[in-house]
Amino acid sequence: MEEVFRTNDLVKLSYIEHLLNEAGIPYFVADQHMSAVEGNIGAFPRRVMVREDVLRAAEHALSGVERG
Repeated sequence: MEEVFRTNDLVKLSYIEHLLNEAGIPYFVADQHMSAVEGNIGAFPRRVMVREDVLRAAEHALSGVERG
């Protein structure tokens, strides 16, 4: 799997998930449990992962999302 986005912002994460769902792109959010274990203080960003065969489509779907 390839990382297409990394964020500590839960609102932005929700938006990213919405965009990928609307585009029909399967994804996995890594590090959700690590973030919960550390108390949601933001030390561990969540990573949005997609399969390599849909990487370009995912990057296109997320092209308008500001990083950082």
